[in-house]
Order: sequence, then C-alpha cells, then structure tokens
Amino acid sequence: MSKLPKWAADLTEKASFIMPDMKISEVVHINQNLKKIRFQGDLSRMNFQIGYANIIRVSDTEFRNYTTSYHNIEEGYFDIIFHIHRNGVGSNYIDTLKSGNELKVGIPRGKKMYEQNVKHHLIFGDETSLGIACSVLPLLKQNKNEYQFYFELDDENRNVPELLGLENYTIFSKKDTFRNELWINSLPIFKTNEWNFANYILTGNVKSVQTFRKVLKDKTQGKIYSQGFWLEGKKGL
Repeated sequence: MSKLPKWAADLTEKASFIMPDMKISEVVHINQNLKKIRFQGDLSRMNFQIGYANIIRVSDTEFRNYTTSYHNIEEGYFDIIFHIHRNGVGSNYIDTLKSGNELKVGIPRGKKMYEQNVKHHLIFGDETSLGIACSVLPLLKQNKNEYQFYFELDDENRNVPELLGLENYTIFSKKDTFRNELWINSLPIFKTNEWNFANYILTGNVKSVQTFRKVLKDKTQGKIYSQGFWLEGKKGL
C-alpha cells in the first residue's frame, strides 16, 4: 500500500483501528542522516514482531513502511530510526517532524523474521535496517543465540552501530560489495560449518539483498528471511 488515490488514503487514515493517533514525545538526531523518533499513544492493538513494520502517510497519496527499533507496551511508546537521505517524499516528510507533532501510525504488520530456537543468526542490512537490528538484539541476547550483524553503510554512518549500542557487527562499504557474488563467497561465515544452518535476516537495498540471498541459497541450508526496503530509481517499496 505505497500509493492510493487521495480519497482512499483519507479513509485509511481515518480508520482508527488501523491507524491510531500518536504524538511525538521525543526526537533524537543520531547524526545528520539518522533520526530517532519516539511515538506515544495507545498501543493496546499493536503486536510488535521482528520483521513487522508500521505504515505512515507521508503525502496526500503515499504511505511508507518503517520498522520499530524499540517498544514499551506498558508505558505506551515505540521508537523508529529513520534514514534521512532527503531524496524522496517519505524522507522529506519525516525530516519535518518534531516533538509535539501528532499523526496517525499504522499498527505493525508483515512477516516474522526471528526464530528463537535457532542457535545462529546473521542479520544483514544498511541504514534502513538499523531499527530491526536494535529490536532483535535484546532477543538474541535473552535467548543466548549466537549472532552477527553485517552492515553496508555510507562512510559518514560507520560509527552509528556503536552509538546505538549494537554488538558483534562488521561494517562494509556500499561500493558494490554486496552486489558481487564472488566477493560474498569469500565471507568468513562460509569458512565454517556452524553457520550452515543459521537463520539469515536480509533487509535494506533490494539488489544487495537479492545477491546475498542467491549466494546463501547456493552455499547454506539455513532459513533465509528477506525484505528489500528500497531500490535505486524505485518509489514506495
């Protein structure tokens, strides 16, 4: 539901059971490209799962999906980390939001991506994947899973995983690294059998996700969860 006629978008936003009212209680600029927003409201109808996303109306006719980085049902708030690239209607709208603003946010929905009974987990993504990384980390630690994060990040964002308190991560350049099957084949996870049956969560750029997924399918027997969040030249994934 990335784009609807205005009348349909109006009806969707007015459906309080789908898009309840939220108020922005806190805004933190992690750096000039990443912004964490805390939304406060009634979360009684919200079911937060790793891989689920909340939808936000970003124009008269367009909606975008965003994954939460943290939630607290009892205190009635959740956080979303936004990548402010200033190159699209969603990013431009989010860039204008500030503390005290009120808006409607869709209840989480999507596909679950985390299985606690699997021992090994590898989570891959970019700036748009930092929220899912933050949300899954407490579960990985609580369930004593073994895990690694692989991030392809712009140079100016290389310190962000540390700022967010993430652990066991490796940072890669975005310079076509995960578009290269031969290079992916040389990654350390393929040099040991312990990652053969791991769970793989792949999000972020569509081309990177597709290429990494193809190599994983050829070289491992693990379960692969994948969701492309954006693609060059494509609006509203």
